[in-house]
Amino acid sequence: MVKQLEVAVVGSGSAGLSAALWLATYGIKIKVFEKRDGPLKLGHADGVQCRTVEIFESFGLAPQLLAESHWITEVIFWSGASEQGIVREGSVSDPPPGITHQPHVVLSQGRINGMLVEEMMKRNKQDIEYSSSVIAVDFDDSKLGDHSAYPITLTVEKEGVREAYQAKYLLGCDGAHSTTRRSIGANMEGQSTEAIWGVMDTTVRTDFPDIRKKCTIRTKHGTILLIPREHSHLERFYVELPKGTKASEVTLDTVHDIARKIMYPYKMEFVDHQWWSAYSIGQRLASTMHIQNRLFLTGDACHTHSPKAGQGMNISLQDGYNIGWKLANVLSGRADPSILESYVSERRKTAKELIDFDTAFSKMMASDADGAVSSEEFAEGFAKSGKFTTGVSAVYDDSILTADTTGTVQTAFVNGMRFPSAQVVRFCDSVTMQLSRALPSDGKWRIMVFGGKLDNLKKVNEIGAYLESDTGPLKPYRRHGEWIDAFIEPVLVMYGDRTKFEFKDVNEIYYPITGEKKLAGKSNPSLTIYFDDDSRHHGHGHAYEAYGIDPSQGCLVIVRPDQYISAVLSMDDHAMISEFFKRFLITQENKSRR
Repeated sequence: MVKQLEVAVVGSGSAGLSAALWLATYGIKIKVFEKRDGPLKLGHADGVQCRTVEIFESFGLAPQLLAESHWITEVIFWSGASEQGIVREGSVSDPPPGITHQPHVVLSQGRINGMLVEEMMKRNKQDIEYSSSVIAVDFDDSKLGDHSAYPITLTVEKEGVREAYQAKYLLGCDGAHSTTRRSIGANMEGQSTEAIWGVMDTTVRTDFPDIRKKCTIRTKHGTILLIPREHSHLERFYVELPKGTKASEVTLDTVHDIARKIMYPYKMEFVDHQWWSAYSIGQRLASTMHIQNRLFLTGDACHTHSPKAGQGMNISLQDGYNIGWKLANVLSGRADPSILESYVSERRKTAKELIDFDTAFSKMMASDADGAVSSEEFAEGFAKSGKFTTGVSAVYDDSILTADTTGTVQTAFVNGMRFPSAQVVRFCDSVTMQLSRALPSDGKWRIMVFGGKLDNLKKVNEIGAYLESDTGPLKPYRRHGEWIDAFIEPVLVMYGDRTKFEFKDVNEIYYPITGEKKLAGKSNPSLTIYFDDDSRHHGHGHAYEAYGIDPSQGCLVIVRPDQYISAVLSMDDHAMISEFFKRFLITQENKSRR
């Protein structure tokens, strides 16, 4: 008998693992097929952009990630305009100030993947089927529209034995040479250039003073992008090779020789190598990313680009992070399958923006490109690219997951953009913290009630009464036996002097009874009441100012499980919350907790 799967994930790279971790969070068992015979030990990706660190924070993995990685804090610009060799010309912050509370770090892809695998096991005992090659994928067109059916058949070969599986959904996370992509007839469309770069992770003896800093070095001999790795003796060099070079003819000595010329007058003795390669620059996007929202392509299976901007692993991970929670909502009976359409509209746009950026960035990095920019223009362009390379600038277009709230209230929030963090004080214990900690990746939607000044408590309580009422958004979507905030959770953020506030001042929906010990919020450390107020030891976070919120007016923000903003409303328009969720959530009154 053919085995049936809710979801088949082909490939255990960053895209497949982030999607699988979401599904494990919701308690959904799946199969992850990986052709390698074991976990990725090394991996060639290493740059971990700030948005990826935020995602790890939301899964509770940031402390481990930050402890093991090398932090990037600035980029140093060097150039070799004179015969005396390269000179330092300037620097910029990396990441740009004020964009995110998380840093840009460097860590091996093997460790990144390992953390995700470990967390999958903790959450749902989800493991990976190693030595399992998916050699064919077929689908029954007549069943693709029936979301209770298993229309996808995949053939898996393990140790010479072939086995067939049927799946409701399939995620093709199997890289640039994707079997999944070929099975749906999708083509990679785009361009390649004649530019060839060498890349190596190496240990070097040198007198170059900035060897442990991220640097760009531009000379007439070529360009180097230098990135220090997480081990104190290891550096990554991206080395531009001369025009006319063929990647197949490049040797490690070739890369060494060009690197030494670029780095003159500093000595470069390469003493050890972890790996090296030579590659041509190309940017390509798959002609389609899905088949009727049942089979989806993610990561390198649907977009490829140069590695120098450090985006590949990050964008792939965020593809999986985007589709994972949506599939979980559909498979758990929480949401209509129509929400899956937003994966393609959101992530294809992001991939296209990345390819456009990478094309311009690769040209800017080249030393001898037609119309090559000056050193000053290069430094300015590199600085401007900082917001994009952090990964926090993506704005998703309108969809069923975004409410049209134009004109209801003026703030700095942007529908379709990730919710930015700011420093606040948690009321129950006066702990200073980032508000992002109130938005973990636990499967919940959040209704952020920015109540403003304490003069607004009457309106805050009116909203609280609405939220827990029969016509509000909480009761229709919780299952029998679940706590009132199990799926949609209110989070209250007030403004002003917290010492003049007491729990009894607000509706209990803001600190409900929850958890196995049935603790009320005021005795529960996961309490969701915060203040934009002066802290005891870390100053004032000025969250309302950062968010552009008028403290006398306040506002409401609906935040998705992946921390992206669905709607921004005035406090008077709170009834629109229920209308928003009715578009795609499924009422749960007659269902029991899973």
